[in-house]
Amino acid sequence: MHPASEDPNTRTALATHQVGALRWLGGGVIAVVLGVLLAVAAVAMAGDDGRRVPAAGVAVVVLVVGGLVAVGVGAGALLRTHRWRQALAATTWRTGTLRIAGPAALSFEPAGYDELADEPVRLRLLSTAVWRTRAVQALDGGTVRAAPVGGDRWVLTADGAGTVWGAREVPGRR
Repeated sequence: MHPASEDPNTRTALATHQVGALRWLGGGVIAVVLGVLLAVAAVAMAGDDGRRVPAAGVAVVVLVVGGLVAVGVGAGALLRTHRWRQALAATTWRTGTLRIAGPAALSFEPAGYDELADEPVRLRLLSTAVWRTRAVQALDGGTVRAAPVGGDRWVLTADGAGTVWGAREVPGRR
């Protein structure tokens, strides 16, 4: 068996995830820089003739705080992509059926699953983005590939999805 990371679709999905993380990181840095530049410009305008720039303070706070949040999201996603890439190099994909039990509650039934004798892998989707959650929900009853990536963490993907989703195992009757 080949490691999951050698699959061309997996490499593409991880690269897509990494690009999204870089977008968040870059956007956050740009927002912080714009916030600082706006603050400097507002201080310079007020210092020259005492004229205040309406809503400049609020805009600075929104840009800097929003930018810092985006930097955190991007850095976290980059770290997650790196961890997933390393973990997928040491494991193989497991094919099975995905069942949706709720908005972020998933059940993975590996190939050869027997309803009477086996317990499914119960997972909770890590993503809080509505569009990512809906994309996973659309796979209900479909064939997906899943791989454990350390501890109680799993990565899911499907043919043609072009992305990967993270999930954590929910303690159950296993």
